[in-house]
Amino acid sequence: MKPRNILKHPTRHSFQNISKVPHLVHGVFTRHGGVSQQPYATLNVAWNNGDAPEAVQENLLRVQGAMGVDLMVASYQTHGDTIHVVDEDFLARAATIRHPIFFAPPGDALVTALRGVGLLIKIADCQAIFLVDPVREVIANVHCGWRGSVKGVPMKVIALLRDRFDSRPEDILAGISPSLGPCCAEFRNYAGELPASFWSFQTKRSYFDFWAITRWQLIRSGLRPEHIEVANRCTVCESSDFFSYRGEKTTGRNAAVLAWHKISEE
Repeated sequence: MKPRNILKHPTRHSFQNISKVPHLVHGVFTRHGGVSQQPYATLNVAWNNGDAPEAVQENLLRVQGAMGVDLMVASYQTHGDTIHVVDEDFLARAATIRHPIFFAPPGDALVTALRGVGLLIKIADCQAIFLVDPVREVIANVHCGWRGSVKGVPMKVIALLRDRFDSRPEDILAGISPSLGPCCAEFRNYAGELPASFWSFQTKRSYFDFWAITRWQLIRSGLRPEHIEVANRCTVCESSDFFSYRGEKTTGRNAAVLAWHKISEE
């Protein structure tokens, strides 16, 4: 078989804390290294925004190749708090296949202890929150926009890891992806949209630091402050490298992927 011609390798943002965990691979991919045309140029991984399906498929194959995983799992993201645990039964029962993706039912957080399975979250200003328990060897990838923050989805995922996998929050490492920064997170109707507990996170009138909100929620859930790493990269300000819905409206979606590599049996 003739090898696939991948001249431009996808580039990605990585986290120092998570990078130290053996047999773990991760990355928040930039918009570069794909084949999509404007306004989705070039590494768009969403099928439902108007891009050519064959281009999206090629982009996903490039992401999969860069991650070195057997398969990737994604879901239709709803800005809610539904969490899916991806195990063998789930893949056989609940997922549909659109090569190279196993599609879970609608939801905004994916959890797995399986090896060789990439958990994929699509973002364009929302956060992808990587959660890694290196002791229990379980991971989670969480899609969290402002609605997810209001619903406390990061805390609900930590609770699930604790209750179902016996994770200790103090063991969990977290990475908060490039996303809408406090410089650009304007909420003019915040009094009706955000709870009063968020109001102290204003950086100036009507602007909010959702990186700090997520950090606060994770610490409330028991994570150690030194175990939380924030990318500190605003997707609106850096729209030349990341897709930004707020900045561009019609645009692509970045891939954020987290996976355990398979351990060789040799």
